[in-house]
Amino acid sequence: MIEVVPAFASVAVHYDPARAPYIRFAEAVQAALADLGEESLPTPRTVEIPVRYGGEDGPDLGVVAAAHGLSADDVVRLHSAATYRVYMLGFAPGFPYLGGLPESLATPRRAEPRTTVPAGSVGIGGSQTGIYPLTTPGGWQIIGRTSLSLFDALRMPPTLLAIGDIVRFRAVAPDGTA
Repeated sequence: MIEVVPAFASVAVHYDPARAPYIRFAEAVQAALADLGEESLPTPRTVEIPVRYGGEDGPDLGVVAAAHGLSADDVVRLHSAATYRVYMLGFAPGFPYLGGLPESLATPRRAEPRTTVPAGSVGIGGSQTGIYPLTTPGGWQIIGRTSLSLFDALRMPPTLLAIGDIVRFRAVAPDGTA
C-alpha cells in the first residue's frame, strides 16, 4: 500500500500493482476493513472565524443573494447565524468542508472556476461552505474572506481546524473590526 486518502464519503487506497496482484491486495484490504471498529473523535473545539463579507473580499455575495431572492445583508445574516461542523479537510491542505449551511443559501458552484482564489476566501459550493486555506484555483461562490491562517506548515498542528470542530462565522468591517 502506498497511501490511504479518506474523502467525504469514500476512501481511496493507492497501491503498487507490481508488488501485489489486485486480488491479493483486495483480499488484504477487505481483511483490514473487517477489523475496523468505531472510533470517537476528539472533543470538538468551537472556532470563531471573522469574515469580511462582500466587496473585493466577497465578489459573489450578490450572485448568491440574487439566486435566492435575498439581499446581501440577508445572506450575511443567515451565513453568520448558522453553526457549522467540519466534515472533512481536503482539496488543499487545511480546506474545511463545513456542513450546516442553511438550505436557503445552498448555491451551485460557478459555471467557470476562477484561476486564482485568495487564501482566506469563504465560499459556498452546493450545500456546504468552506474556506480556502491557500491561494488556489476554485469554483465556489466567494462571499467573504478571513484574515485567519487556516494552514501553516510550520505550525503544529499545521491546520487551524480539525474534523468535528464547530465553526461560527462573525461578520467584521472591511478593516477587521466588529
